[in-house]
Amino acid sequence: MPLVEVTYAPGVAESKLRELGAVLPHLVSKAVECPEEPYDGSLQPGDVELRFRRLGPLDRSGVDVVIEVRSKWFESRAANRQERVDRLHREVRAATGLCSFGVYLSLPSAAWSQGE
Repeated sequence: MPLVEVTYAPGVAESKLRELGAVLPHLVSKAVECPEEPYDGSLQPGDVELRFRRLGPLDRSGVDVVIEVRSKWFESRAANRQERVDRLHREVRAATGLCSFGVYLSLPSAAWSQGE
């Protein structure tokens, strides 16, 4: 279950953020799929958590949008993480037209539990 935090500059249009929010769950799921957590194309509640945060007056960023993806570490994910994040960046650009953005993929040792 990836956690995705999107930090954005004040000048980024809300329509662009909504567009990003619509495509990210699928694109992130494809980017982190692995044998231990396969992605069948059918997202369920809790599969991907998105959080959007506007940059504050003291924050500094060199790009308009930073997409930070945190997903549980598995050796199969870690082995090609740079390829995964590069592909996710390309797919976000193709889907949204964003230019000034970065993608950060973090694979911590973690666990998740969810109730109904």
